[in-house]
Amino acid sequence: MGAGKTTIGRQLARRLGRPFFDSDHEIVERTGVPIPTIFEIEGEDGFRRREAQTIFELTSVSGIVMATGGGVVLDPENRRRLRATGWVVYLNVPPLMLYQRTRHDRNRPLLQVEDPLARLESLHEARDPLYRESAHLVVEGGQLVASGVVQYLIREFDQLCLEM
Repeated sequence: MGAGKTTIGRQLARRLGRPFFDSDHEIVERTGVPIPTIFEIEGEDGFRRREAQTIFELTSVSGIVMATGGGVVLDPENRRRLRATGWVVYLNVPPLMLYQRTRHDRNRPLLQVEDPLARLESLHEARDPLYRESAHLVVEGGQLVASGVVQYLIREFDQLCLEM
């Protein structure tokens, strides 16, 4: 949450001339309600089921750039599909920086707790190994501007294509 997946994904798609999809936005479009409402009515399990279906459908489309929700890696099948059908980038941003970016955002149900920083630290600790398992490339830090990350990803993608 707050790592810059949507911002970077959108810019990357524009630079590559490819369609961009954000799995969370797709879920909102399909249900007609915000994610916090889905959490409120269906709980996290209900949201994760919707997320898995959306990931299945989006990974069936080739030639796209996709940003996912931060919890997508909790489902082993999501991790497998993402890694098998595309080039996965993990934007690893320190929890304190994520907190600074998300502390006023009320659209993040998992952060509506007494200590959001502790929650981010806990989520990072639990999810980091899953992100790394899924990723073809890890971008460390959070100090880079989005355009710099996009430029780096394009260079890495070009290198990967040369090696194939």
